[in-house]
Amino acid sequence: MSSPKFTFLFTYILTIILSNQVQAIDLYVSPNGNNSNSGTIESPLKTIAEAQRQLRNLRRINSSALAYGANIYLLDGKFELVEPLLFRPEDSGTISCPTNILAAPNAKPIISGGIEISNWKKAGNVKGFPKNTKGELYVTEIPKVGNQRLLFRQLWVNDQKAVRASNLNDGELDRILSVNSKEEHFWIPTPNYNFGEINQLEFVIHQWWAIAILRVKALKQQGDSTLITFHQPESRIEFEHPWPAPFIDEEKNQNGNSAFYLVNHPSLLNASGEWFADYNTGKVYYWPREGENMSDAEIVVPVLENLVQIEGTPDFQVEHINFKNISFQHSTWLRPSYEGHVPLQAGFSCIDAYKLKVPGTTDKAALENQAWLERQPAGITASYANNLQFYACEVKHMAATGIDFVEGTQQNSVERCTIKDIGGTGIQIGFFGDEKFEAHLPYNPSDEREVCSFETISNNFITDCTNEDWGCVGISVGFAHNINIEHNEVSYVNYSGICVGWGWTKTINCMKNNRVFGNYIHHFAKNMYDVGGVYTLSAQPNSEIRDNRIEKLLKAPYAHIPNHYQYIYYDEGSSYIRSINNWTEQDKFFSNTPGPGNEWINNGPQVADSIKNAAGIIPLN
Repeated sequence: MSSPKFTFLFTYILTIILSNQVQAIDLYVSPNGNNSNSGTIESPLKTIAEAQRQLRNLRRINSSALAYGANIYLLDGKFELVEPLLFRPEDSGTISCPTNILAAPNAKPIISGGIEISNWKKAGNVKGFPKNTKGELYVTEIPKVGNQRLLFRQLWVNDQKAVRASNLNDGELDRILSVNSKEEHFWIPTPNYNFGEINQLEFVIHQWWAIAILRVKALKQQGDSTLITFHQPESRIEFEHPWPAPFIDEEKNQNGNSAFYLVNHPSLLNASGEWFADYNTGKVYYWPREGENMSDAEIVVPVLENLVQIEGTPDFQVEHINFKNISFQHSTWLRPSYEGHVPLQAGFSCIDAYKLKVPGTTDKAALENQAWLERQPAGITASYANNLQFYACEVKHMAATGIDFVEGTQQNSVERCTIKDIGGTGIQIGFFGDEKFEAHLPYNPSDEREVCSFETISNNFITDCTNEDWGCVGISVGFAHNINIEHNEVSYVNYSGICVGWGWTKTINCMKNNRVFGNYIHHFAKNMYDVGGVYTLSAQPNSEIRDNRIEKLLKAPYAHIPNHYQYIYYDEGSSYIRSINNWTEQDKFFSNTPGPGNEWINNGPQVADSIKNAAGIIPLN
């Protein structure tokens, strides 16, 4: 018979063994840590990349220590990245052994792609700025990264986006006078500014459902009119591509010609909250808002276009990685500074686009528009990845897209996240064409692994997106299937709220079984038109738009057809889509050459209040 002492000791040892077996690997990281530390909460590592490497090495040898998962806990502070965090197939977890990157208890970590700039001083009298800036401007050196002056197009002061110097706040925008596509120029009303040198000046033009950003090459004034020309390659694309193009209302029976504004010149800096970076002198200037103290203000400019890149292959995917309670902030987007930006739709830049002399393709006999596209960068991108989760994260201060599932992603989710202050689209999923695949062709690859599918976007708060590229959207889905967009709140966007579909085609393709359910969409169409609270394109068998609440449809001031806005919009080729029980404040819907098989049941202001009130984010118990 065993003695009580022996029994107690055996039980104690067994308890220790069992407790060690269920112990996940925990690594702690702090901006104030050191990569030679042990990685405990008392002795944290410094970089997330080092924690990734340590876990990767354990996974490489199939360490038994990882049997119950691995956690990278981020402590308080800002992790300023010098390069994107790259997650490879070797970083993958498993169902029973996931990799979790999450905030430590009570911590609020920030992963930032920007840097702070300081040493601001009163600027004194500086030539080129308006008279009303006298005594108001502060100045500091443009920061250097890698011995080069940093090129940036955004600046945030105390967590609030500042305004790049422009005439956008000067009241009613001017409108172009005429277009000469052959000579590649516009005539515009002579601007009331003393431009002098114009090597940084940009021209932003409202084009139906998209904007274009063009670098100004020359201005030639002739009295009250000025001829304006642009740099290549955007000049050629702007004057060759047929859709969307500047609108000329010669009959004056609509809302006038296309509007435009000018940006990025010292003479345009005329109000508090505006800034200008002068790359000739290496100085950046800012006019503080009321209450901002430049001696202690936190001022950030973006450096990286991507903060997180999750990159697998069809045969070796990245799997089972979870992000929780992390704030991702500050990304840049530099294409407009180097090549301009002439989009087809939803922010996709044309790298080549033109009108066919003889219309028609194998898919569409009347098609006259050809376009090959470039995708905007995103703060977070994923390709060939599955079972990723972003939960209760914050994605903000992004120059272009927030989160982008690019290709080959399945079974991923974005849940209960806040997506705000995004220059382009909040969340994007799927294929939209590229430099190899013309945008109007139906996409149905033989390798199903290429297609994004079975993704869930639910209970997210998405607001103040599209604040630089007005033609982007809150949530955008291209060629993808089995996408569930459920109980999100989407608000304050310049174009459409939720867009599903691409290709302008009635041909059956890889899109099917997409679901837009129970979302609350409001305050949309701030500046663009040809919009929908929910907007669809192309054939999408067994797709459904149900039980959404859509209201506060704004009247875009510069749209040339002012009433061309709607709560649900079936655009070209939309087919086999059901719209059921969607509450809208008005009975205003539209279809533009849709395809067959659509169903339309009980949509409008008569929908029951119970459906209306159930839409949007579901509160946690």
